[in-house]
Amino acid sequence: MKMTIRDRLETIRERISAAALRAGRDPSEVDLVAAVKRVPADRVLEAVEAGVKMLGENYVQEARSLKEKVVSPVRWHMIGHLQSNKARQAVRLFDVIETVDREKLVNELERCAREEGRNLDVMIQVNLAGEATKSGADPDQARPLIEAVAACRNLRCVGLMTLPPLFDDPEGARPYFAELRRLRDRLRPLVPQGGELAELSMGMSGDFEVAVEEGASLVRIGTALFGPRNPDR
Repeated sequence: MKMTIRDRLETIRERISAAALRAGRDPSEVDLVAAVKRVPADRVLEAVEAGVKMLGENYVQEARSLKEKVVSPVRWHMIGHLQSNKARQAVRLFDVIETVDREKLVNELERCAREEGRNLDVMIQVNLAGEATKSGADPDQARPLIEAVAACRNLRCVGLMTLPPLFDDPEGARPYFAELRRLRDRLRPLVPQGGELAELSMGMSGDFEVAVEEGASLVRIGTALFGPRNPDR
């Protein structure tokens, strides 16, 4: 019998819960962000109806189109690379920008957020492996970026995000997840309000259980929830 998105969501949540318990964590500390890149709107709506509360989109244009169809209250996360010239659109569309990786983008998001009268949560994307094909700040740039956000009136830095290298074995990603957690713990005193920099967005369909064991508070799940994406979309 073919699994529905509701079935898949329940299975993913069970796996998240089991991983959290293995690490001595409360499963309620971990939230799922449904990664909806190239996912048809009807399947996204099905996921929202099944209980998904956070949607992660890689592209501003697709988010604008999808947001017109999703009327239920969900939290929108930008999880793809964001060009500075699309900052205003992103400020209007998203509640969280997970992929802040340079000071120019911080300044542009702050300017647009102030002009739009919005407060925006952001996360610093860290490229721990130094992969040229992936966005993200070098680890030693995380501190200056957090300090830049802390100086803003309309931005709040809520955590760190990473995309580790791809491995056939999810255990290969564990050192990167552990390193992001250690980096967050070192940088947390820089953030003015004690409750900030709490989030660790790490782990996707192939390795989210390892990420949860290493402290993830947000896991970005696409294929495990929606099935393989259509590359032509």
